Amino acid sequence: MKVAIQGEPGSFSHEAAMRMVPGAEIVPCSVSAEVFAALTGGAVDAAVIPIENSLAGSVLEHFDLLLDNDVKVLSEMPLRIRHNLIAAPGVKIGELERVLSHPVALAQCRKFFSAHAGVKASGFYDTAGSVKHIMETADRKLGAIASDAAARYYGAAVLLSGIEDNPANFTRFFLVKRAAEAISDLDSNKVSLAFSVENRPGSLVAALNELSELGTNLTKIESRPVQGKPWQYIFYVDCQVGSNAEAGAAIEALGKHCAMVKELGRYRENRD
Repeated sequence: MKVAIQGEPGSFSHEAAMRMVPGAEIVPCSVSAEVFAALTGGAVDAAVIPIENSLAGSVLEHFDLLLDNDVKVLSEMPLRIRHNLIAAPGVKIGELERVLSHPVALAQCRKFFSAHAGVKASGFYDTAGSVKHIMETADRKLGAIASDAAARYYGAAVLLSGIEDNPANFTRFFLVKRAAEAISDLDSNKVSLAFSVENRPGSLVAALNELSELGTNLTKIESRPVQGKPWQYIFYVDCQVGSNAEAGAAIEALGKHCAMVKELGRYRENRD
């Protein structure tokens, strides 16, 4: 199975994809839109995307791409994120002047930069891509923050392990397929939905009350502005459900108060 990810080999998305689809052929993409284009265009069979980090919050672009494309979420998986300071073999920490990584990774390692005032944090498009870059340039003043898998993949050295500010650092990943080929698990106990409410007082409360009356447990809610329509919003929710029938009832109940409802996927909750 070909699986698209955003980022380079050795990234956390790469690790998540290999765990969710063992033996998959990974297809790296430079940006998230390219991931979804590869999936909907048939170049790959599935995609693995990060949807939420326990420290940094939601990956909002991915909610929008799930809504805008004819795809379905099939499963979820949390991955423990462990950041490492990485450099070319033989480089010492005292030689580093600049450390590259994805901005979210840099933001999760503020204590390291506070303790090393002479080292500048520089945003890069990908964690593993930053390791690839420092190895290609062979610049001894450059370091990177990424996984130990990225260090191994590109032949770099880990100078410091576990430099994230908080060890309770997890990213939740989705496995996504084209809607026409997505077969939901019969034991699904979670559903992700997107909806917009009518522009009238109390409409959002009424919609959420419908879910409450069904006994549906709302575990997450996120709002995103509607492009080109100021002050109108799309709401994204995750709900724990007792059965597929309850998921269908929740969608039907929301329809009474919503201008649009889209099921993004049904899957089993993963608490590992």
